[in-house]
Amino acid sequence: MNTFDLYCVNTGTKRTYPLGVTLMEIKDDFELKLKNPIIGALVNNKVKELSFVFVKNKKVEFIDYSHPDGVRMYVRSLIFVLYAAVKEIMPQVKLKVMHGISRGYYCELSGLDGAVKESDIFAIKSQMEQLVLMDIPFEKIGMPNEEAVEICRNQNLLYKAKLFQQQGNLFSYLYFMGEKANYFFGDMVPSTGYLKVFDLVPYYDGMLLRIPKPNNFNEVQPYLRHDKLFGIFQEHKDWAEILDVPNVANLNEFAMNGQSGDIIKISEALQEKKIAEIANMIRDRKDEVKMVLIAGPSASGKTTFSKRLMVQLAVNGLKTTMISLDDYFVDREKTPLDENGELDFEDIKAIDVEYFNQQLLQLFNGETIELPKFSFSAGQRIPSGINLQLAPGNILIVEGIHGMNPNLIPHINGENTFKIFLSALTQISIDDHNHISTTDNRMIRRMIRDSRYRNYTAADTIRRWPSVRIGEDKNIFPYQENADVMFNSAMVYELAVLKKYADLLLQTVTESMPEYSESNRLLKFLSYFKAIDDLEIPPTSVIREFLGGSSFIY
Repeated sequence: MNTFDLYCVNTGTKRTYPLGVTLMEIKDDFELKLKNPIIGALVNNKVKELSFVFVKNKKVEFIDYSHPDGVRMYVRSLIFVLYAAVKEIMPQVKLKVMHGISRGYYCELSGLDGAVKESDIFAIKSQMEQLVLMDIPFEKIGMPNEEAVEICRNQNLLYKAKLFQQQGNLFSYLYFMGEKANYFFGDMVPSTGYLKVFDLVPYYDGMLLRIPKPNNFNEVQPYLRHDKLFGIFQEHKDWAEILDVPNVANLNEFAMNGQSGDIIKISEALQEKKIAEIANMIRDRKDEVKMVLIAGPSASGKTTFSKRLMVQLAVNGLKTTMISLDDYFVDREKTPLDENGELDFEDIKAIDVEYFNQQLLQLFNGETIELPKFSFSAGQRIPSGINLQLAPGNILIVEGIHGMNPNLIPHINGENTFKIFLSALTQISIDDHNHISTTDNRMIRRMIRDSRYRNYTAADTIRRWPSVRIGEDKNIFPYQENADVMFNSAMVYELAVLKKYADLLLQTVTESMPEYSESNRLLKFLSYFKAIDDLEIPPTSVIREFLGGSSFIY
């Protein structure tokens, strides 16, 4: 039999083709009307490039840039073009893709004589545009592992070479764009000609690589300066250098040499020192601060941070009481709906703001209140039976996702508040050109916690995650710069610890599930880490909020 059947999810139709055809050769046959050009596909729920060759029956869903996997393919490919342009214009300079910020990617150039100039950025961008016009194919070529390592070394991709060695595979792949080789730990678009929409602009001490809007491919994402967020990224870049773990390969060496305990101890000490510094800032304003607001996205570790901060404030002689915004949810029938008609718990209208402010004013006037308790099973706010009165000088700690939103406390004097924003801003990269998404870090945390404490499967967490992210982008991140201080809850070692727990959960997602492509991507990502045991993680660590074994009561 020299043919196979292809089932197209986009059209709900089946076609028969000769064996050996590629996605590229058949993608136009279905006359699809996607928003943007097709750049890849999900084949049996697994991401594949358009060069994929069919040898048996498959289910296919073609994807464009508006699909999350399409965005990743575009970004990886665009960074390869940026790398090639830098090599061409400034061969002595090393490109470092540091992290995602302001809907783009912050990059630095090491080896320059002085700061990066606008003329440098203009020259690099012009070279990128030329490479796009040349429509150069991205070729994925397999070879013996030692050959791949040697090619990486010759192109000064030393961390990549080290990671290939640590993997211990007999056979590896590299991507080639003309004579330049690299690898981006994921799938690519077919050629540089697909990458027509981008921008490169000065940003702080480096440059920002800007990418298209998912809902409007012809425009790049808007960008802003995020002074406080950028400062936290830079601070933790310094921490990674102190620990000598700027990338996964270096972290793996510590694990392989039995030195991971040192990394854990120093990481935890650095984080505790930062919490103590924040407590000192609050102490210095103790005569005016009545309330500390702690906010952050899902799985950022808000609850553990709040409890650790209370300990440090107690060391400073300050008494604290903590309440949660979650107990001020409106009853379920009053909860607003999102654009899909689903209950939107991330909307500030899901909080009874007036009642919350009424109780705050009563507390600050020295009155006694009965704290509410929200019953998630009943979908109602019920009496808790717990009365609260703030003693003179007692500081109220409020933990919840809307803490930075000025609409949360319209009746409270801003001078009486201290705002702290948390996120898990991953401190290490896979290598110089492959950053680690803070979103992936948080999703892995949440997946483990959901499994342990909420009886959710990995597929459940993956399925819910897009709506969580939409809510964060709408209701949390726009207000993060309102914080008095930002705190990074990520640990440099944590993904190596979470790996063994996440792997087991992700392996339960089967090929027949729509969530398989995401679980497969995360499994591949985690495969680059050497596992670190969690025995030396202290019981007060933020990681214990997700793994269990915390000495705090949640």
